[in-house]
Amino acid sequence: MEAVITNPVLSLTESAAGEVKILLTKPENAGKSLRLFVEQGGCSGMQYSMVFDEQRPEDNLGEMHGVSFLVDPFSTQYLRGAVVDFSDSLSGGGFKITNPNARESCGCGKSFTAQAS
Repeated sequence: MEAVITNPVLSLTESAAGEVKILLTKPENAGKSLRLFVEQGGCSGMQYSMVFDEQRPEDNLGEMHGVSFLVDPFSTQYLRGAVVDFSDSLSGGGFKITNPNARESCGCGKSFTAQAS
């Protein structure tokens, strides 16, 4: 069942969407969408993760700059309003998530402490 996109949980910048499109050209990612989620771990208690995956019935579906993305209900409460960006700079490059729900973030930028929205 295809969900209707009314208010995406998070935003992808054009740079992030461009990198995801490149990664989607790999055969192992064919027919999948970008899944963003949070899980227990990291130096601050929770950490961000991204994988290419198939949609599940309970997922929140979003689309920006031609890229579809999925967020599960648990992660939605922590990622609402977040912005995913990508930089190819030599120092500090890669995907970066700016999350308005994060109270504290680790220096690595991949883990955080937050209160569910």
